[in-house]
Amino acid sequence: MTTFLDRMIRAAKLDIHLYEEVEADKSTMQQAMAVVVLSSVAAGVGSIGAMGLGGIVIGTIGALIGWYLWAYLTYFIGTKFLPEPQTEADLGQLLRTTGFSSSPGLIRILGIIPALSTVVFVAASVWMLVAMVIAVRQALDYSGTWRAVGVCAIGWIIQTLILALLLSFVGVPPTP
Repeated sequence: MTTFLDRMIRAAKLDIHLYEEVEADKSTMQQAMAVVVLSSVAAGVGSIGAMGLGGIVIGTIGALIGWYLWAYLTYFIGTKFLPEPQTEADLGQLLRTTGFSSSPGLIRILGIIPALSTVVFVAASVWMLVAMVIAVRQALDYSGTWRAVGVCAIGWIIQTLILALLLSFVGVPPTP
């Protein structure tokens, strides 16, 4: 358990060595998934005032689907459309690194305090995005950050469109 907590803290500290470590260690897949679940539950608890208790379940399931979808898109875009000569990765590496990039999302639990909710969610989103870019840069062996930013942006846009389409099929209206 100490290793798991240590890894989450190092991921939140944006430690590039942590992202290299989980990229290489296939046994960290369950830990990466646990980070995504914990971060999602924290978001659900933090948004109880706005979404109620159902937000925890919906948020957790949605986050797991979103994580897998974004990691797959990032893998595909980063290895097929925007690779560098040294890029060599598989989907598992992207799932592990991007899973740990959800670590900063644990602070979203503080959103349960009404006066902090907006600030906490904005800070967590920015922090998680920076962690995602670092995770992608390390997993795809990019020499610079800008290509990772581009891959994350393209993947995020496609993921958002896919999720909006799926939600519209099940009758969930988009949020403003």
